[in-house]
Amino acid sequence: MKKRFLLRLDPKLYDALAKWAADDLRSVNAQIEYLLAQAVREAGRMRPEGEAGSQEKQHDEDI
Repeated sequence: MKKRFLLRLDPKLYDALAKWAADDLRSVNAQIEYLLAQAVREAGRMRPEGEAGSQEKQHDEDI
């Protein structure tokens, strides 16, 4: 089940995201989720799906 939460955005940012989402044939919600997941992976905060082990273990090893 996906977690729901309220997100307030500047109207100009929302418009840019909406255009980008349309270009990628996604909803604005899906575009935001895609971009957030990509940023989290690139920051090393989330492993790619299917990788064995827990995120906590990886975080503990980084410390």
